Amino acid sequence: MSLPVTIRLARPAVSVRVRPRVVLVGLVLLVLAFLLLCLGMTIGEVPMGLSDVLSGLFGVGDTGNGYIVQELRLPRALTGLLAGLAFGASGAVFQTITRNPLASPDMIGINAGAATAVVAGLAFGFGDGLGSTSLGLLGGLASGLIVYVLAWRRGTTGYRILLVGIGISAMCTSLTDYLLSKAQITEAQASMGWLVGTLANRGWDNVVPLFAAFVVLFPLVLVLSRWMGTLQLGDEVAAGLGTPVQPVRLGLLLAGAGLVAFATASAGPIAFVALTAPQIAQRLARLSSPPVVTSALGGAVLVLGSDILARMITPTGLPVGIVTGALGAPVLLWLLVRANRSGSGG
Repeated sequence: MSLPVTIRLARPAVSVRVRPRVVLVGLVLLVLAFLLLCLGMTIGEVPMGLSDVLSGLFGVGDTGNGYIVQELRLPRALTGLLAGLAFGASGAVFQTITRNPLASPDMIGINAGAATAVVAGLAFGFGDGLGSTSLGLLGGLASGLIVYVLAWRRGTTGYRILLVGIGISAMCTSLTDYLLSKAQITEAQASMGWLVGTLANRGWDNVVPLFAAFVVLFPLVLVLSRWMGTLQLGDEVAAGLGTPVQPVRLGLLLAGAGLVAFATASAGPIAFVALTAPQIAQRLARLSSPPVVTSALGGAVLVLGSDILARMITPTGLPVGIVTGALGAPVLLWLLVRANRSGSGG
Protein backbone atom coordinates (compact mmCIF):
# COMPACT_ATOMS: atom_id res chain seq x y z
CA MET A 1 0.00 0.00 0.00
CA SER A 2 1.13 3.56 -0.65
CA LEU A 3 1.88 5.51 2.49
CA PRO A 4 -0.35 8.58 2.91
CA VAL A 5 1.04 12.09 3.13
CA THR A 6 -0.81 14.51 5.41
CA ILE A 7 -1.21 18.09 4.17
CA ARG A 8 -2.28 20.69 6.74
CA LEU A 9 -3.37 24.27 6.15
CA ALA A 10 -3.54 26.85 8.92
CA ARG A 11 -6.15 29.06 7.23
CA PRO A 12 -8.61 27.57 6.70
CA ALA A 13 -7.94 24.77 9.16
CA VAL A 14 -7.87 21.81 6.77
CA SER A 15 -6.09 18.51 7.03
CA VAL A 16 -5.96 16.22 4.01
CA ARG A 17 -4.36 12.80 3.65
CA VAL A 18 -3.00 12.17 0.18
CA ARG A 19 -1.65 8.89 -1.17
CA PRO A 20 0.96 9.68 -3.86
CA ARG A 21 0.38 6.40 -5.72
CA VAL A 22 -3.38 7.03 -5.92
CA VAL A 23 -2.77 10.54 -7.26
CA LEU A 24 -0.27 9.23 -9.82
CA VAL A 25 -2.63 6.47 -11.01
CA GLY A 26 -5.47 8.98 -11.26
CA LEU A 27 -3.39 11.40 -13.34
CA VAL A 28 -2.31 8.61 -15.70
CA LEU A 29 -5.93 7.47 -16.16
CA LEU A 30 -7.05 11.08 -16.68
CA VAL A 31 -4.51 11.62 -19.47
CA LEU A 32 -5.38 8.24 -21.01
CA ALA A 33 -9.11 9.06 -20.92
CA PHE A 34 -8.53 12.39 -22.70
CA LEU A 35 -6.32 10.69 -25.31
CA LEU A 36 -8.97 8.01 -25.96
CA LEU A 37 -11.66 10.73 -26.13
CA CYS A 38 -9.72 12.45 -28.91
CA LEU A 39 -8.77 9.23 -30.71
CA GLY A 40 -12.40 8.14 -30.77
CA MET A 41 -13.33 11.34 -32.62
CA THR A 42 -10.84 10.57 -35.42
CA ILE A 43 -13.02 7.61 -36.47
CA GLY A 44 -15.92 8.28 -38.84
CA GLU A 45 -17.01 8.60 -42.46
CA VAL A 46 -14.71 11.61 -42.81
CA PRO A 47 -11.16 10.54 -41.85
CA MET A 48 -9.49 12.96 -39.45
CA GLY A 49 -6.12 13.10 -37.79
CA LEU A 50 -5.54 13.77 -34.12
CA SER A 51 -4.37 17.30 -34.90
CA ASP A 52 -7.60 17.95 -36.84
CA VAL A 53 -9.66 16.76 -33.86
CA LEU A 54 -7.74 18.95 -31.43
CA SER A 55 -8.08 22.03 -33.63
CA GLY A 56 -11.79 21.37 -34.14
CA LEU A 57 -12.28 20.69 -30.44
CA PHE A 58 -10.79 24.04 -29.42
CA GLY A 59 -12.36 26.00 -32.28
CA VAL A 60 -9.28 26.82 -34.31
CA GLY A 61 -8.45 25.99 -37.91
CA ASP A 62 -10.92 24.61 -40.47
CA THR A 63 -14.54 25.46 -39.65
CA GLY A 64 -15.66 22.23 -41.32
CA ASN A 65 -13.55 20.20 -38.92
CA GLY A 66 -14.98 22.24 -36.07
CA TYR A 67 -18.54 21.39 -37.07
CA ILE A 68 -17.79 17.67 -37.50
CA VAL A 69 -16.01 17.44 -34.16
CA GLN A 70 -18.22 19.62 -31.99
CA GLU A 71 -21.64 18.79 -33.41
CA LEU A 72 -21.34 15.25 -34.75
CA ARG A 73 -18.61 13.42 -32.82
CA LEU A 74 -18.17 15.21 -29.51
CA PRO A 75 -21.63 14.25 -28.12
CA ARG A 76 -20.86 10.54 -28.63
CA ALA A 77 -17.43 10.90 -27.03
CA LEU A 78 -18.75 12.88 -24.05
CA THR A 79 -21.59 10.40 -23.52
CA GLY A 80 -19.04 7.60 -23.35
CA LEU A 81 -16.79 9.61 -21.02
CA LEU A 82 -19.56 10.58 -18.62
CA ALA A 83 -21.20 7.14 -18.69
CA GLY A 84 -17.86 5.52 -17.90
CA LEU A 85 -17.24 7.94 -15.04
CA ALA A 86 -20.71 7.27 -13.62
CA PHE A 87 -20.50 3.48 -13.95
CA GLY A 88 -17.02 3.36 -12.41
CA ALA A 89 -17.94 5.57 -9.45
CA SER A 90 -21.21 3.73 -8.76
CA GLY A 91 -19.41 0.39 -8.92
CA ALA A 92 -16.94 1.58 -6.28
CA VAL A 93 -19.84 2.71 -4.09
CA PHE A 94 -21.76 -0.57 -4.28
CA GLN A 95 -18.71 -2.76 -3.82
CA THR A 96 -17.77 -0.76 -0.72
CA ILE A 97 -21.16 -0.59 1.00
CA THR A 98 -21.78 -4.30 0.38
CA ARG A 99 -18.16 -5.26 1.16
CA ASN A 100 -18.26 -7.58 -1.86
CA PRO A 101 -16.18 -7.22 -5.05
CA LEU A 102 -18.97 -8.92 -7.04
CA ALA A 103 -21.55 -6.27 -6.15
CA SER A 104 -22.21 -3.81 -8.94
CA PRO A 105 -25.26 -2.20 -10.58
CA ASP A 106 -25.11 -5.01 -13.16
CA MET A 107 -25.62 -7.58 -10.42
CA ILE A 108 -28.12 -5.95 -8.06
CA GLY A 109 -30.84 -4.96 -10.48
CA ILE A 110 -30.38 -1.26 -11.22
CA ASN A 111 -29.34 -1.74 -14.84
CA ALA A 112 -32.02 -4.41 -15.25
CA GLY A 113 -34.69 -2.12 -13.80
CA ALA A 114 -33.76 0.66 -16.21
CA ALA A 115 -33.87 -1.78 -19.13
CA THR A 116 -37.30 -3.07 -18.12
CA ALA A 117 -38.72 0.44 -17.95
CA VAL A 118 -37.43 1.34 -21.42
CA VAL A 119 -38.71 -1.87 -23.03
CA ALA A 120 -42.08 -1.46 -21.29
CA GLY A 121 -42.36 2.04 -22.74
CA LEU A 122 -41.68 0.72 -26.23
CA ALA A 123 -43.99 -2.28 -25.85
CA PHE A 124 -46.95 -0.34 -24.43
CA GLY A 125 -46.54 2.78 -26.53
CA PHE A 126 -45.74 5.40 -23.88
CA GLY A 127 -42.01 5.49 -24.68
CA ASP A 128 -42.42 8.20 -27.30
CA GLY A 129 -43.87 10.60 -24.74
CA LEU A 130 -41.41 10.06 -21.91
CA GLY A 131 -38.38 9.04 -23.93
CA SER A 132 -35.84 6.33 -23.18
CA THR A 133 -33.78 8.66 -20.99
CA SER A 134 -36.66 9.41 -18.63
CA LEU A 135 -37.85 5.80 -18.58
CA GLY A 136 -34.38 4.45 -17.90
CA LEU A 137 -33.89 6.94 -15.09
CA LEU A 138 -37.22 6.11 -13.45
CA GLY A 139 -36.65 2.36 -13.79
CA GLY A 140 -33.13 2.47 -12.36
CA LEU A 141 -34.07 4.64 -9.37
CA ALA A 142 -37.20 2.57 -8.69
CA SER A 143 -35.26 -0.71 -8.67
CA GLY A 144 -32.66 0.80 -6.34
CA LEU A 145 -35.33 1.91 -3.88
CA ILE A 146 -37.07 -1.48 -4.06
CA VAL A 147 -33.79 -3.24 -3.26
CA TYR A 148 -33.20 -1.00 -0.26
CA VAL A 149 -36.76 -1.38 1.07
CA LEU A 150 -36.79 -5.17 0.69
CA ALA A 151 -33.34 -5.44 2.28
CA TRP A 152 -34.44 -3.38 5.30
CA ARG A 153 -34.74 -5.28 8.55
CA ARG A 154 -34.03 -2.94 11.45
CA GLY A 155 -31.41 -1.53 9.11
CA THR A 156 -29.67 -2.94 6.08
CA THR A 157 -26.50 -4.90 5.51
CA GLY A 158 -24.39 -5.27 2.40
CA TYR A 159 -25.12 -9.01 2.33
CA ARG A 160 -28.91 -8.48 2.24
CA ILE A 161 -28.62 -5.73 -0.37
CA LEU A 162 -26.61 -8.06 -2.61
CA LEU A 163 -28.99 -11.01 -2.24
CA VAL A 164 -32.14 -8.94 -2.73
CA GLY A 165 -30.51 -7.16 -5.67
CA ILE A 166 -29.71 -10.43 -7.42
CA GLY A 167 -33.36 -11.46 -7.05
CA ILE A 168 -34.65 -8.11 -8.37
CA SER A 169 -32.22 -8.34 -11.29
CA ALA A 170 -33.49 -11.80 -12.22
CA MET A 171 -37.13 -10.65 -12.02
CA CYS A 172 -36.49 -7.56 -14.17
CA THR A 173 -34.54 -9.56 -16.74
CA SER A 174 -37.37 -12.09 -17.03
CA LEU A 175 -39.94 -9.31 -17.39
CA THR A 176 -37.83 -7.63 -20.07
CA ASP A 177 -37.60 -10.89 -22.04
CA TYR A 178 -41.38 -11.33 -21.78
CA LEU A 179 -42.04 -7.79 -23.00
CA LEU A 180 -39.67 -8.29 -25.93
CA SER A 181 -41.51 -11.46 -26.91
CA LYS A 182 -44.82 -9.57 -26.96
CA ALA A 183 -43.56 -6.42 -28.69
CA GLN A 184 -43.77 -5.79 -32.40
CA ILE A 185 -40.70 -6.66 -34.46
CA THR A 186 -39.82 -3.02 -35.12
CA GLU A 187 -40.19 -2.17 -31.41
CA ALA A 188 -38.07 -5.14 -30.37
CA GLN A 189 -35.36 -4.18 -32.85
CA ALA A 190 -35.40 -0.60 -31.62
CA SER A 191 -34.84 -1.72 -28.03
CA MET A 192 -32.23 -4.43 -28.67
CA GLY A 193 -29.44 -2.01 -29.57
CA TRP A 194 -30.09 0.06 -26.45
CA LEU A 195 -30.29 -3.05 -24.24
CA VAL A 196 -26.76 -4.08 -25.22
CA GLY A 197 -25.37 -0.62 -24.53
CA THR A 198 -24.39 1.66 -27.39
CA LEU A 199 -22.93 5.10 -28.05
CA ALA A 200 -24.13 5.27 -31.65
CA ASN A 201 -26.19 8.33 -32.63
CA ARG A 202 -25.75 10.04 -29.28
CA GLY A 203 -26.56 13.75 -29.27
CA TRP A 204 -26.42 16.69 -26.92
CA ASP A 205 -29.83 15.67 -25.58
CA ASN A 206 -28.06 12.61 -24.15
CA VAL A 207 -25.06 14.55 -22.83
CA VAL A 208 -26.81 17.39 -21.00
CA PRO A 209 -28.92 15.39 -18.48
CA LEU A 210 -26.05 12.99 -17.80
CA PHE A 211 -23.64 15.89 -17.22
CA ALA A 212 -26.10 17.65 -14.90
CA ALA A 213 -26.65 14.46 -12.88
CA PHE A 214 -22.91 13.83 -12.62
CA VAL A 215 -22.22 17.37 -11.42
CA VAL A 216 -24.81 16.96 -8.65
CA LEU A 217 -24.36 13.33 -7.60
CA PHE A 218 -20.60 12.78 -7.90
CA PRO A 219 -19.72 15.50 -5.33
CA LEU A 220 -22.32 13.91 -3.01
CA VAL A 221 -20.54 10.57 -3.36
CA LEU A 222 -17.21 12.25 -2.60
CA VAL A 223 -18.64 13.89 0.53
CA LEU A 224 -20.08 10.59 1.79
CA SER A 225 -16.94 8.66 0.83
CA ARG A 226 -15.21 9.90 4.00
CA TRP A 227 -17.21 7.19 5.82
CA MET A 228 -16.75 4.46 3.21
CA GLY A 229 -13.55 3.25 4.86
CA THR A 230 -15.27 2.67 8.19
CA LEU A 231 -18.19 0.87 6.48
CA GLN A 232 -15.62 -1.66 5.27
CA LEU A 233 -14.98 -2.58 8.92
CA GLY A 234 -18.58 -3.68 9.53
CA ASP A 235 -21.66 -1.89 10.85
CA GLU A 236 -20.93 -2.29 14.55
CA VAL A 237 -17.35 -1.09 14.29
CA ALA A 238 -18.37 1.77 11.98
CA ALA A 239 -21.10 2.88 14.39
CA GLY A 240 -18.62 2.70 17.28
CA LEU A 241 -16.31 5.03 15.36
CA GLY A 242 -19.09 7.58 14.96
CA THR A 243 -20.31 6.74 11.48
CA PRO A 244 -24.06 7.25 10.91
CA VAL A 245 -24.27 3.86 9.22
CA GLN A 246 -27.82 3.74 7.85
CA PRO A 247 -28.05 7.37 6.61
CA VAL A 248 -24.64 7.09 4.95
CA ARG A 249 -25.51 3.74 3.33
CA LEU A 250 -28.86 5.09 2.08
CA GLY A 251 -27.23 8.25 0.73
CA LEU A 252 -24.53 6.28 -1.05
CA LEU A 253 -27.08 3.82 -2.43
CA LEU A 254 -29.30 6.59 -3.83
CA ALA A 255 -26.36 8.57 -5.23
CA GLY A 256 -24.84 5.46 -6.82
CA ALA A 257 -28.22 4.39 -8.19
CA GLY A 258 -28.78 7.88 -9.59
CA LEU A 259 -25.42 7.89 -11.35
CA VAL A 260 -25.95 4.51 -12.96
CA ALA A 261 -29.58 5.28 -13.82
CA PHE A 262 -28.64 8.43 -15.74
CA ALA A 263 -25.72 6.63 -17.42
CA THR A 264 -27.95 3.70 -18.40
CA ALA A 265 -30.65 6.05 -19.66
CA SER A 266 -28.13 7.83 -21.92
CA ALA A 267 -25.98 4.95 -23.17
CA GLY A 268 -27.83 1.77 -22.23
CA PRO A 269 -26.78 -0.83 -19.64
CA ILE A 270 -23.12 -1.14 -20.71
CA ALA A 271 -22.11 -4.45 -19.15
CA PHE A 272 -19.35 -5.09 -16.61
CA VAL A 273 -17.87 -1.57 -16.49
CA ALA A 274 -19.17 -0.96 -12.96
CA LEU A 275 -17.83 -4.38 -11.93
CA THR A 276 -14.36 -4.29 -13.45
CA ALA A 277 -13.32 -0.63 -13.22
CA PRO A 278 -13.27 -0.48 -9.38
CA GLN A 279 -11.34 -3.74 -9.15
CA ILE A 280 -8.73 -2.57 -11.65
CA ALA A 281 -8.43 0.80 -9.90
CA GLN A 282 -8.11 -0.84 -6.49
CA ARG A 283 -5.23 -3.01 -7.67
CA LEU A 284 -3.46 -0.20 -9.50
CA ALA A 285 -3.70 1.98 -6.39
CA ARG A 286 -2.87 -0.94 -4.06
CA LEU A 287 -5.66 -0.14 -1.61
CA SER A 288 -7.95 -2.34 0.46
CA SER A 289 -11.10 -0.92 -1.16
CA PRO A 290 -11.92 0.73 -4.51
CA PRO A 291 -11.08 4.48 -4.64
CA VAL A 292 -14.01 6.44 -6.04
CA VAL A 293 -12.20 8.96 -8.28
CA THR A 294 -9.75 6.41 -9.69
CA SER A 295 -12.59 3.94 -10.29
CA ALA A 296 -14.55 6.61 -12.16
CA LEU A 297 -11.57 7.41 -14.39
CA GLY A 298 -10.99 3.69 -14.96
CA GLY A 299 -14.60 3.34 -16.07
CA ALA A 300 -14.16 6.18 -18.56
CA VAL A 301 -11.04 4.54 -19.99
CA LEU A 302 -12.85 1.19 -20.33
CA VAL A 303 -15.89 2.65 -22.13
CA LEU A 304 -13.93 4.93 -24.47
CA GLY A 305 -11.34 2.25 -25.26
CA SER A 306 -14.02 -0.38 -25.85
CA ASP A 307 -15.91 1.97 -28.16
CA ILE A 308 -12.79 2.53 -30.28
CA LEU A 309 -12.18 -1.23 -30.41
CA ALA A 310 -15.83 -1.88 -31.34
CA ARG A 311 -15.62 0.49 -34.30
CA MET A 312 -12.33 -1.03 -35.45
CA ILE A 313 -13.69 -4.61 -35.47
CA THR A 314 -16.45 -3.99 -38.04
CA PRO A 315 -17.03 -1.12 -40.48
CA THR A 316 -20.48 -0.41 -39.04
CA GLY A 317 -19.25 -0.72 -35.45
CA LEU A 318 -20.38 -3.09 -32.74
CA PRO A 319 -22.35 -1.82 -29.75
CA VAL A 320 -19.85 -0.93 -27.04
CA GLY A 321 -21.63 -3.22 -24.55
CA ILE A 322 -20.61 -6.29 -26.56
CA VAL A 323 -16.92 -5.41 -26.19
CA THR A 324 -17.14 -4.54 -22.48
CA GLY A 325 -19.04 -7.78 -21.90
CA ALA A 326 -16.36 -9.81 -23.67
CA LEU A 327 -13.62 -8.07 -21.69
CA GLY A 328 -15.48 -8.11 -18.37
CA ALA A 329 -16.55 -11.75 -18.33
CA PRO A 330 -12.99 -13.06 -17.70
CA VAL A 331 -12.59 -10.55 -14.87
CA LEU A 332 -15.82 -11.82 -13.29
CA LEU A 333 -14.62 -15.42 -13.54
CA TRP A 334 -11.28 -14.43 -11.99
CA LEU A 335 -13.05 -12.70 -9.09
CA LEU A 336 -15.21 -15.79 -8.48
CA VAL A 337 -12.17 -18.09 -8.51
CA ARG A 338 -10.27 -15.77 -6.21
CA ALA A 339 -13.22 -15.56 -3.78
CA ASN A 340 -13.51 -19.36 -3.67
CA ARG A 341 -9.78 -19.81 -3.04
CA SER A 342 -9.88 -17.32 -0.17
CA GLY A 343 -12.86 -19.10 1.37
CA SER A 344 -15.31 -16.24 0.85
CA GLY A 345 -17.08 -17.46 -2.20
CA GLY A 346 -19.61 -19.68 -0.56
